[in-house]
Amino acid sequence: MRIILLMFLVVIAIGSRQASAADAPVTVKELFADFDPRKAPLDAKVVREWEKDGIVFRYVTYHIGAFKDKPARMAAFFAFPKKAKKLPGLLHVHGGGQRAFLHEVEFYAKRGYACLSVNWGGREMEEAKEGDPNTAWGAVDPTQNNVPGYFNLKPGEKYLDPFESPRNNNWYLLTLGCRRGLTFLEQQPEVDPDKLGVYGHSMGGNLTVYVAGTDGRVKAAAPSVGGSGFRTQPWPLLPQHKPQMPNGDVKLFDATLGFEAYAPHITAPLLWLGATNDFHGIMDDTYRTGELIPHKNVRYSFTPHMNHRFTPEFAVTRPLWFDQHLKGSFTFPKTPESHLSFEAKDHVPMLEVMPDSTQDVIEVHIFYSLDPDPRARFWRSAEVQGSGDTWTGKLPILSVDQPLFAFANVVYRLKQSESEPHARPTERFALSSTLHTFAPKDVAANGASATDKVDPLIDDFTHSWRDWYTLSPDNPHHWEFSTRKLTDPKWRGHDGQRLTVEVQTEKPNELVIVLTENFFRQYRGKQREFLAVVNLDGGKETQRVMLEPKDFKTSDGEVLSSWSNVDLLSFRAYDDKGEKLVGSKCWAGPQPVFKKLWWQ
Repeated sequence: MRIILLMFLVVIAIGSRQASAADAPVTVKELFADFDPRKAPLDAKVVREWEKDGIVFRYVTYHIGAFKDKPARMAAFFAFPKKAKKLPGLLHVHGGGQRAFLHEVEFYAKRGYACLSVNWGGREMEEAKEGDPNTAWGAVDPTQNNVPGYFNLKPGEKYLDPFESPRNNNWYLLTLGCRRGLTFLEQQPEVDPDKLGVYGHSMGGNLTVYVAGTDGRVKAAAPSVGGSGFRTQPWPLLPQHKPQMPNGDVKLFDATLGFEAYAPHITAPLLWLGATNDFHGIMDDTYRTGELIPHKNVRYSFTPHMNHRFTPEFAVTRPLWFDQHLKGSFTFPKTPESHLSFEAKDHVPMLEVMPDSTQDVIEVHIFYSLDPDPRARFWRSAEVQGSGDTWTGKLPILSVDQPLFAFANVVYRLKQSESEPHARPTERFALSSTLHTFAPKDVAANGASATDKVDPLIDDFTHSWRDWYTLSPDNPHHWEFSTRKLTDPKWRGHDGQRLTVEVQTEKPNELVIVLTENFFRQYRGKQREFLAVVNLDGGKETQRVMLEPKDFKTSDGEVLSSWSNVDLLSFRAYDDKGEKLVGSKCWAGPQPVFKKLWWQ
């Protein structure tokens, strides 16, 4: 009787029927072995249908499965061109804190796809009406109302197994829900079931890798800033960084839920869209995970200096990727070949880049850094020289006792302007090379020479915002310009120096300068923002402003003690993160013109 009761407690409609912890899945293959995404009826229902500009939109729900004898249903938006048949189908997976997006399905429907955007997080659907059904997970909760579940293996009220198991993890349940979304797509008359793709941003990028690594129906995948593996493992070149540990056995988590365990199972061509300083899709680990994909049909497109967002020439690579692999209407160049050498006569490291020249190369950018922290590192721009089909850039370093990281972005010309749901149209697209990593011992062993020098000139803006990232740069009132240059030892401030800026503005304004300490470096101390407000007189004359650490204060009035831990410098029109607004949301006249920034 006791055995029968135990078996009853763990039986669910989807998943294996295990009686003890000894039967818990220990590999990706075992975890999904008894799940057939086509087996149970979908019971798909249309909540509402409408048309707009030749596109048919449907608000739908479908059956995911039954967990602990309670059904779970997914809400989603589905869109396609009117009267279309057998189009490529796309599954869009939203990011954390977001929801299914109408603009996603509309964009791809206008591009000739049938697109399904699933609402896995359960937030209220766009344009929802009273009484509309939404995603309902029943007896389990893999949404962000249950954040601990993303790193959990232990049993609990909202989890499946009464013992330690990877099925007690949110990602497992969400992967099932997304794979059922592929089943929905392949059952629609508007969709060609042999041409399915999946994509998502951030947590949606995570799920893109999980789905692509478990479902052979995926013929193209494009995760962005998500799905980078090795989350529980220390960074070899930054031992002070503490990775997040699961609630349960680390080896079991890595083997069944680590992205590095899914990469070897991915059969679809995959484009990884990234940002060099992303907090979530770690650049270094993204490349490590990509190396585990057996077919090697992988491309990378990393926006420099950004965190969790992209500029247009990088963002546009995603729809182009689907155009190639689901439509055959575009062809990507090969990943740029690159070679990092120390063989020059002066022993200065040099990156050599050989792009695929079958398409029109506009520019080649070479970046390098000495910082082992991928989230906070500053990417220096090398001076690039081209000769024939080869571009080279020297990478002078301050010390052979620091690591060295380098990669290149190759910018290609498009035959026509292209767009992406979150970016302006562009006539360019960019691909990234391999990321080259050398530990300090390897830099020294290769005979590199330290020829670089500390430079008090931070920027003279002759290269515009090359070493910065810009937010809302075209907005007259809400712009922000930020650089990580001050975290690089070459440009780091020292005691006794004053931060000096020359700036010209047409009308009187208040310029807000923000210095961020320990940006994503919690191992070094608490991350804090220190603000200084500079009164600009306006007029044709350039104004010089000199600031000491004591001029920068937190919202609580704490004074910056030194420049030594400053990782980020930002020029802003205003700041409203604290209790009161600093600066003004109505900047007067054109944006300021910055002439020079240096230590004096």
